[in-house]
Amino acid sequence: MKYKLSAVEDNGLHRVIALIDFSDVDAGDTGGYVESEKNLSQEGTCWVYNNARVFEDAWVSGNANVSGNAWVSGNTHVYGGARVSGNACICDNAWVFGNAHVFGNAQVNENAHVFGNARVYRNARVCNNAKVYDNARVFGNAWVSGNTHVYENALVYGDARVCDNAWVSGNALVYGDAQVNENAHVFGDAQVSENARVSGTALVYGTIRDGESV
Repeated sequence: MKYKLSAVEDNGLHRVIALIDFSDVDAGDTGGYVESEKNLSQEGTCWVYNNARVFEDAWVSGNANVSGNAWVSGNTHVYGGARVSGNACICDNAWVFGNAHVFGNAQVNENAHVFGNARVYRNARVCNNAKVYDNARVFGNAWVSGNTHVYENALVYGDARVCDNAWVSGNALVYGDAQVNENAHVFGDAQVSENARVSGTALVYGTIRDGESV
């Protein structure tokens, strides 16, 4: 065993206490909170740090870590080399894995997957079966939802919304108050910005902005 649980300390949760040295954790170090051993694997170097909380049916394994004031709950999985930190919240069957990092005040929930080298941060939200992966970044106040895929080197940020089966890929940028939805594809070096709207079965690989619609 690499850790044990303290007595109940906070809202039915226990602190984790390291029993052996591993990664940057020394034997005797006190980590964050879990509900039970079902939340944190005894294998690998995964760990819960600081005031982070992992509870309900959430599972942290592999070399993943949860730190800061992050909350991981529901039937979520955080594994591989994934990191969840800051005030991030992962819940409702979401998965974060690979080398993905979710931080700041970001939320990943409702069956969403964030993986590969993806980053979701600041106040961004990824939800409702959306997938963010490869080297994609979602940040600012952006929302990605509804079976959407954001991948390769794509960036979605600002107050942008990408939803309803839309795909954003390549080196594409979606930002400002832009909206991409309803099966639209934005790819290559495309830029969709300001108040632009892209919907339907549109394919965009150029620049759309200033309230334009496709």
